[in-house]
This record gives sequence, structure tokens and C-alpha cells, in this order.
Amino acid sequence: MAGRYFDDWTIGDRIVHELRRTVTETDNLMFTLMTHNPQPLHLDVEAAKASEFGQILVNGTFTFSLMVGLSVGDTTLGTLVANLGYDKVVMPKAVFLGDTMRAETEIADLRESQSRPTAGIVTFRHELFNQRNELVCQCLRSALVSRRPQ
Repeated sequence: MAGRYFDDWTIGDRIVHELRRTVTETDNLMFTLMTHNPQPLHLDVEAAKASEFGQILVNGTFTFSLMVGLSVGDTTLGTLVANLGYDKVVMPKAVFLGDTMRAETEIADLRESQSRPTAGIVTFRHELFNQRNELVCQCLRSALVSRRPQ
């Protein structure tokens, strides 16, 4: 188990996740089709060329999902009870095919669970960067995380 228990976190802890991922055309196409998103900027090379970006844009919900996924191994793998919500999702820069993503996480808040004495609530601030170290996505994720077994 790679994830950490609620008791192992301290506000301000920061993780630079080692796992990286280069986004491919197949990633973008499959995710866009699986989620029934017909946006031409994700699927139509000619429409994308005519846009202000001049090229295919990676689906933003894929970008968001990849950011969270890159963090799971170091944060909640095996300790997660439930994701409670995502807040303040921002995407300040576009992601393009061939961009290589890396993620960082900071612990923004910790709270005892009022209803579950065996778990606590961790608020993660996830950030996703491209190969130019530009922030491309950020969010707060609240998760119910197990306490260390007695």
C-alpha cells in the first residue's frame, strides 16, 4: 500500500509525484469519445487549426482526471474511504498532444471526521504542470481517508 493514513499527514506537506505521463492522440480521442464530448477542438484537426490555438486541444476533463490519477499512488492508494468532492478547479493553460504532465500535491487542510472515528478528511491541493513547468490544472480534493489501524 503506497497511500498514507490520515494520521500521517501534516498541513503543508508537499509531494512531487515521480510518475509522469505524455498525453497522446489516442488518450485524447478515447476519453473524448467515452465521455460523449463532441467538441470539435478535441476531435477535428481542421477546426482546431482554425482556432486561436492552431492545434488539437486535450480534453480538459482528461487533464483534470490525469492530475488526480498521477497523485493517487502517493496519497490515497489503499487508504481512501471516499472522495468527498472537488473544488476550485482551474485550467490556466491549454494542454496539447505530446505534452508531458507531472503533478505536485500539498496538504491544504486536515479535519477529524464527525461521523467516522476510523477516518479523517484530508484536503489535497493538486497541481499539474507541463514539460515547460507551466501550471495547466489545479484543484482542491477533499477525501475521507482511513486512520492508521490500532
